[in-house]
Amino acid sequence: MIIDTHTHLYVEEFDTDYKEVIQRAKEVGVGKFLLPAIDSTYTERMFRLQKAYPKEVFLMNGLHPCSVKADWERELAHVIALMQTHPNTFYAIGEIGIDLYWDRTFLEAQREAFSQQIRLAKAYHLPIVIHCREAFDEVFEVLESEKDEQLFGIFHCFSGNQAQAQRAISYGLKLGIGGVVTFKNGKIDTFLSSIALENIVLETDSPYLAPVPFRGKRNESSYLTYIIKKLAELYKVSENEIITKTTQNALEIFKA
Repeated sequence: MIIDTHTHLYVEEFDTDYKEVIQRAKEVGVGKFLLPAIDSTYTERMFRLQKAYPKEVFLMNGLHPCSVKADWERELAHVIALMQTHPNTFYAIGEIGIDLYWDRTFLEAQREAFSQQIRLAKAYHLPIVIHCREAFDEVFEVLESEKDEQLFGIFHCFSGNQAQAQRAISYGLKLGIGGVVTFKNGKIDTFLSSIALENIVLETDSPYLAPVPFRGKRNESSYLTYIIKKLAELYKVSENEIITKTTQNALEIFKA
């Protein structure tokens, strides 16, 4: 079985054909879909999809850094309330982190929201799923202040260098590898094989970051086969070995 550890299957891009998207994924061996949260505007969509596919769809809870705005404390209260009203529903706190790609206006709020959600994950003995864009130093600073034996999870859509990869792993995190590994300018393909497979999980981040040959188009979970093929080439092992190991890694993290 293949696990997509990060897919936004509930967003508007899938409104007209999510059933077909899930079926295509199942046909190539994808058996589980982990859905990261964005903010309160998507909560009901996530619940509906999970109810429709209770054996395949598993939910995360959290506030995406791009949704950390002036009302972030109200949004964070929503996240906390969901943990209380829906016990045993969520398999991770994510995606959380820091994003400075668009602007730095809410950097301090992003830091605080990130820290609070890491502590929330620890309180519920859950993994975290980190979003980091143009913010490695800032993310690592928060992780450094929060590190302990309770900290674990996934550094989603990892796109850093080898030193940053090793540092992420040192905090008890596995690297989420998706379409970027197939990009000519993705760079992670130049060192990834030096990272032990025990530290890798598969993801799409669909509908975003489709792998080659679909780059620029809508991504979907069935395209994990292209990521698996690329990883098999990089690690010089069979595709089955990539599937077996990354699935084992994902199950260790999510207990799904």
